[in-house]
Amino acid sequence: MTIKSVTPIALNLPFDVGGPKPLFAGKPRNMEMLLLRVETDSGIIGWGEAFGYAVWPATRTAIEALIAPLAIGRDERDITALMLDLQRKLHLLGRTGPVMYAMSGLDIALWDIAGKAAGKPVAELLGGARRKDFSAYASLVRYTDPALIARNAKAAVERGYRAIKLHEIGVEQVRAAREAIGPDVKLMMDTNCPWTAAEAIAIAAKVREYDLFWFEEPVWPPEDYAGLARVRRDCGIAVSAGENAVSLTDFQVMFDAGAVDYAQPSVTKIGGITEMMRIAQLARERGVTLVPHSPYFGPGLLATLHMAAAFEHEAMIEYSYTELGANPLGDAIAVKNGRIALPTGAGLGRDPDPDVVERYRVP
Repeated sequence: MTIKSVTPIALNLPFDVGGPKPLFAGKPRNMEMLLLRVETDSGIIGWGEAFGYAVWPATRTAIEALIAPLAIGRDERDITALMLDLQRKLHLLGRTGPVMYAMSGLDIALWDIAGKAAGKPVAELLGGARRKDFSAYASLVRYTDPALIARNAKAAVERGYRAIKLHEIGVEQVRAAREAIGPDVKLMMDTNCPWTAAEAIAIAAKVREYDLFWFEEPVWPPEDYAGLARVRRDCGIAVSAGENAVSLTDFQVMFDAGAVDYAQPSVTKIGGITEMMRIAQLARERGVTLVPHSPYFGPGLLATLHMAAAFEHEAMIEYSYTELGANPLGDAIAVKNGRIALPTGAGLGRDPDPDVVERYRVP
């Protein structure tokens, strides 16, 4: 069996976040998704997802110019060997960013193919599904306005979510959320790497009274694991990080530093399922809880569910608190009363809806 084609497909989906859309470079952001369609010479089609957002044009170019030429004609069955070969061939072009995002999408698609060829869900290929559904937490965008934060956090709880994650950096915003959701719902604060370690510790002292479940990525730069470890030691709140880590080796350094309570690798950025399952094993060995970064609506989210099903521990699933005007995976990624189910079909369990793909495809 060989890989016949590797095709990137960019989508621009309509969406609503319950307030003003986030800005990028002064303009309202779009809901971009970058799919990977991989076909074998036997006619099996696998679907992956590469990290999209504003970087998707560069990632699409990396797929077309680098990944596809190197992958076409290769045997898709030995995923580990193929992905290692691509990493070695392409490491001079960067161990993160568009090249690694592109490889992540390919890896996910190859696992989808492997499951379809075997007639089994990917979770079964990873050792077997230990659970059929998961607690999802609502990952809110950055609203800044405390009234909007309160309104959306409360609405999420009313829809059944028992955990809410903010993307805010202020005390007033955290207070508004806690007052809106009450004392019994988990509340997390993702700050996206804004502070020095000393600044982060000072902020933590001000928000600690609001009973944060974790304090996410409080330190700049994100690879300052010594600084992050200092925050973890002194802030009095559990610390999480990992969506910006670049490899298994990076997580080893993070864990050696004692930097995190919760590790958050992202399957569409870190190298796909293959690399992420190695990180999951390392986290188990080091006694660190792995909670995947997964604010996606495509095969990256499906891949996250299959991996989480195979984990020994029960991981919460991050779910972007966004209303899509069109959803290529339909009810396969629906959250009901705060929980999301594992698809049961072969491979990832659901292919993107071709009508949605065609309608919202970006030339």
